[in-house]
Amino acid sequence: MHLRCALALLALPLAALAADKKTVAKTPEAPSAPIRLSVDLTDSYRHLVHGTEIIPVVAGQLTLEYPEWIPGTHMPAGPIAQFAGIFFTANGKPLGWRRDDVDMYAFHLEIPAGVSEIEAKFDYLDSTDQRSFTSNNLAVLEWNSAVLYPAKIPVAKIKVTPSITLPAGWHGGGALVPTNTNGNTTTFETTDVETLVDSPYIAGKYFHEIALAPECTPKHFLDVAADTEEAANLPKATIEAASKLVRETRPLYKSSHYRDYHFVLSLSDKIRGEGLEHHQSSDNGVELDGYSSPAMAVSNADLLPHEFTHSWNGKYRRPARLYQPDYATPQQGDLLWVYEGMTQYWGNVLSARAGFWTAENYRDALASSAASLDTRPGRLWRNAEDTAIAAQSIRGGSQAWVSWRRSQDYYQEGELIWLDADTTIRKLTNDQKSLNDFAALFLGAGGDTPAKVLPYEFDELVKDLNQVVAYDWAKFLKDRILSHGPGDPSIEGLAQAGYTLVYTDTMSSYQRSGLARRGTVDALYSLGFRANREGVISDVYMDSVAYKAGLGPGIKIVGVNSTAFSGDALYGAIKAAKGTDKTIDLLVAIGNDLKTISLNYHDGEKYPHLVRAEGSPAYLDEIIKPMVN
Repeated sequence: MHLRCALALLALPLAALAADKKTVAKTPEAPSAPIRLSVDLTDSYRHLVHGTEIIPVVAGQLTLEYPEWIPGTHMPAGPIAQFAGIFFTANGKPLGWRRDDVDMYAFHLEIPAGVSEIEAKFDYLDSTDQRSFTSNNLAVLEWNSAVLYPAKIPVAKIKVTPSITLPAGWHGGGALVPTNTNGNTTTFETTDVETLVDSPYIAGKYFHEIALAPECTPKHFLDVAADTEEAANLPKATIEAASKLVRETRPLYKSSHYRDYHFVLSLSDKIRGEGLEHHQSSDNGVELDGYSSPAMAVSNADLLPHEFTHSWNGKYRRPARLYQPDYATPQQGDLLWVYEGMTQYWGNVLSARAGFWTAENYRDALASSAASLDTRPGRLWRNAEDTAIAAQSIRGGSQAWVSWRRSQDYYQEGELIWLDADTTIRKLTNDQKSLNDFAALFLGAGGDTPAKVLPYEFDELVKDLNQVVAYDWAKFLKDRILSHGPGDPSIEGLAQAGYTLVYTDTMSSYQRSGLARRGTVDALYSLGFRANREGVISDVYMDSVAYKAGLGPGIKIVGVNSTAFSGDALYGAIKAAKGTDKTIDLLVAIGNDLKTISLNYHDGEKYPHLVRAEGSPAYLDEIIKPMVN
């Protein structure tokens, strides 16, 4: 906590700690020299990250900002509450500061005459729960957690020279270019704050950098750290699929927009799962056995393809109002059904083309997406565009009544919209063109480029779709993103792809692995609810059997037909009641009260699947065929 600075600070007059609220600060210019940022991970086993910055300044008022709107999070998620132990000095003397009264991410200082640089010291207090970024064996540094920079300046114009100090015996990697290593400290090439925040770094005791598709240019790497050496040694099939993923993107996007690319991958049960896109890298986190377990590998299969696709769709081609000059200006997410929805589409298609998934896995994943929308009556009041506009308020929110509230449905609904667009292009052109052509045109605009942003608005989507094939694409897209339920028009579009959504009594391996990963008991498509392993209900589908019987989120199921609750007991009761007049009796705890609720349901288990619609073109089968032999 830098106690020596704290003691010195107490000696300052109180007046020196408060900025004059009535004084209007001048708009600052970018520092004349790079900020020098040093991050120390040697205490990461204690969930402590230490930071030191040398910031060039001029005399007068200065406001420093901590990043708030982190690209890719679609919400003001900068972890300001975990930013602590903040001390400033000028010429070795303590310098007072005051947080802004309204903007909790802004710090005001008065720089004395004769001072050309100040030193900032601070700590990032990492979580100790599953949102942690550090453990005793590895750490993932998202640089936004440990950087301050002058406010009101585009972050792309603020230069910074970063360095990082690792625990003894650790190694690491990421997209930043190292220039010097001295002991456990590595210094990186001077860059800008925008690129710094866009370049996560992973390090650990068990670290490997794996070259992917070595014949391809630019170069691609898997930077892997895990809590055990065994987990860090990824299965051969995973590495081969990742290499094939790299090879499949070139004929699809016909471009690259990075110097080289790093898949930052952590495998741990102690730190958070993650999927966050960056321009020249991605931050990916899975369970310790996330790829060594076949079931977990199926559940995690779309992670790398999804985040890799974001380098083109979301980082390079970005909705104009999701790209702001700094991290204080709010982002606007009305086009997230393109940013995330089209990435969901291409990420899943690439999962199949690269071999992370089988064709059956892909169809089962698509069936789950369609079924999630099929059971969301919330579409009656909230359309797809509103889920995108409201992303900052619903992202990461409660799953209670989610079928009525809706959540980040622009992912799944967007996926179906772009599948519908793909099959429509194929139909209009007698299978001579497809969404592949649109991807090359729209996401590959300008050919190979350095990492940069090329913003767009809705009208450009329409223009580029019309270059592929003339059609009323504006109406096509608006009919889907602005319409209300019941039902989703793009679910009907599955028939154009050659498949129909049905419900059977057999759970797919894809569904089973996902439920196991989340610890979920799923009776949503039969009784109308989901619960955790302990029987606590997380969501109830409006107008379902469970809803009409009085069940709701938070109610705990204690017993099923006179036996203690378990997933197997519930599934067995649903199966036993099929075709009979027997009720399914649930003993539930509502607060301190125990109550028996009888469900009059006799149609058996129901799980979503896609079945071939005979007599129609099998476009879906064509879509997932590899483009590279």
